[in-house]
Amino acid sequence: MKSVGVIGLGDMGSGLAKNLIKNGFDTNGIDLLEARMRAFVAMGGTPAPDVAEVARNSEAVYVMVMTGAEAKEIILGDNGLVANMAVGGTVLLTATIKPAEAREIGAAMQGSGIALIDSPVSGGYPGAQGGTLTLMAAGTDAAMEKNLAVMQAVSGAIHRVGTVPGEGQTVKACLQSLIGSIFSATFEAAALAAKAGVSGEVLYNVFSTSSAGCGVTNSALGNIIDRQFEGTGSHINTMHKDLTISLNMAEDLGVPLHTASTAMQIFHAGKTKYPNGDNWVCTRVIEDIIGAELHR
Repeated sequence: MKSVGVIGLGDMGSGLAKNLIKNGFDTNGIDLLEARMRAFVAMGGTPAPDVAEVARNSEAVYVMVMTGAEAKEIILGDNGLVANMAVGGTVLLTATIKPAEAREIGAAMQGSGIALIDSPVSGGYPGAQGGTLTLMAAGTDAAMEKNLAVMQAVSGAIHRVGTVPGEGQTVKACLQSLIGSIFSATFEAAALAAKAGVSGEVLYNVFSTSSAGCGVTNSALGNIIDRQFEGTGSHINTMHKDLTISLNMAEDLGVPLHTASTAMQIFHAGKTKYPNGDNWVCTRVIEDIIGAELHR
């Protein structure tokens, strides 16, 4: 396989494209924002005027967009991937959407001759840009084998979590319920330390080497104490959307998610007060209430 496409060249999609190009794939791409397209061309990508052109020039296409509605239109629309890809091609659905939406897309693709690998990712902006993402992939044996090199080019770990669409998104929903909860607890601990007079550097040094230290905690706390609340590649809208998916799935299954439900409230507040912020801006909501800030 030589030609790969990327639909959506934002914080995550640009990382996919960067690492595909780095690994020798002819990479076609499109995004609605001109600035992203210019950056894509600068890294060696081939710009396309529309999704159909990406489809015609690619053997496999990554779809990295925000919503299920966008994914459906890109994959199933009249000018979309299924209508324009050659038989034998593969759609790699790396966007995080509802499991039911992934199942609907998979059902609609039956008999098209185009394979679907439902493979949401974890690792955020650093993982995407560094080519170290964790993939939660659900696909047939043939599709997984055929696209292994394409997936390895953007990842540090590939976990085959199932064989049919929706199974990847289900695992991602479980993961995001955990990550959102860890974020929320970190925001509260940071605010508590600020009010108690503990320095951010002390807190970070202790937390990062303690039992609570992990990528999620360390990333959140590092950005909080450096007061980096925008432009870190982890926009609050994305986590808000992902937590909504997790909570909706839990509601459908009758599973009480007490911690994730509580975490959602701080993301609601952060999104409302600081709509342009990244996840860590939720800490500012608590800081505004207590009248103290945590600095390095």
